[in-house]
Amino acid sequence: MAKGFIMKVGSARILACASAVAVIALAGVTRGAAGARSPHSAEGDQAGSTTAPLLAEQAFKNIQALKGISAADFMGTMGIMTAALGFDCSECHIAAGTDKVDWAADTPRKVIARRMVNMVTAINQNNFAGRQLVTCWTCHRGRDKPVVTPSIDLIYGMPTLEPDDLVMASVPGLPKPDEIIDKYIQAIGGAQQLANVTSFTATGTSIGFGGFGGGGAVQIYAKAPDQRSTIIEFKDAPGRDASIRSYDGKIGWTKTPLTVLGEYQLSGTELDGARLDAQMAFPSQIKRVLTNLRTLQPATINDREVDVVQGNGPGRLFATLYFDKQTALLTRMIRYGSSPIGRLPTQVDYADYREINGVRMPFRFTFAWLDGRDAFQLNDVRVNVPIDAAKFGRPTSLETRR
Repeated sequence: MAKGFIMKVGSARILACASAVAVIALAGVTRGAAGARSPHSAEGDQAGSTTAPLLAEQAFKNIQALKGISAADFMGTMGIMTAALGFDCSECHIAAGTDKVDWAADTPRKVIARRMVNMVTAINQNNFAGRQLVTCWTCHRGRDKPVVTPSIDLIYGMPTLEPDDLVMASVPGLPKPDEIIDKYIQAIGGAQQLANVTSFTATGTSIGFGGFGGGGAVQIYAKAPDQRSTIIEFKDAPGRDASIRSYDGKIGWTKTPLTVLGEYQLSGTELDGARLDAQMAFPSQIKRVLTNLRTLQPATINDREVDVVQGNGPGRLFATLYFDKQTALLTRMIRYGSSPIGRLPTQVDYADYREINGVRMPFRFTFAWLDGRDAFQLNDVRVNVPIDAAKFGRPTSLETRR
């Protein structure tokens, strides 16, 4: 069997604004009217929408280097920058994190950021036919200034092997993707039992990254084949709005208190991700929603060996699934979306599987993206219960009718 790489959970950076104040390194904030479809949107995803995606230059002031993309894709792009440099909002924005913040003001770092965006774009266009082979992360790796001198300890120490994000074909000699997925389906109850589950609701608790924003009470609603919403209420913070992610099968929304945009309609890679998350809530359809499945090199997560399967999702999105070799259970999913300056990873880790009506479901999971992380612990899950369609709609109307 091919030797796998080692994956460890952890982060070297601390985001003061993670999960609550989005970083706007190239712009200031203003509300605007709806605009044209984002060039990164999956074709057809907006067909059911009554409003075209809000463009970055309509949502924010002083946009110069990233015009023409949706506000949602713009926010993802900011996540790539903060992750690559190990920054938070205040590094580029005057008085960020206070009520005196001036998002639109130009600062030396914002000017440099614009120049870097244009530089990276030119490098990829002039040398790699436009493919994103060079990104912020390529050089910065969590530092504001890239390391330019080799470290002797790193050269002669134990190497850290980082796998490629995207692999085009299965690695020879490994189990077929269908075999790995079939074992997982059987481990959580079997195809017939899974087919009997058409909806579920769950309640529990949520903790944001670094404690920012405190913990909350979470409600999850899901309906097959592709509707899902997550509602986090902060009952210990009177007056604070709920944090909501919703997807109704065609249209997705996100609402997060204390952020720059607050509430907005998903588009592009965020909409693709919301769709896949909703579909993955009903695992029996994995082989339908992910195409061109291939088996990758096995890996190790938390000292446990895992089988790795990758497939293509909606739009430009692709996802990598990690299945525990001993239990066959899904322990991690990383989905990758696109942005103008690099891929956007979103990682979900699953644990504490329990049986509910003959089906095993994870009662603990962590949802992490470049700008934040939410850790969920469920205490009650109920299957095949009626769910009001409004639960999957726009957050404002959802809260009104809740």
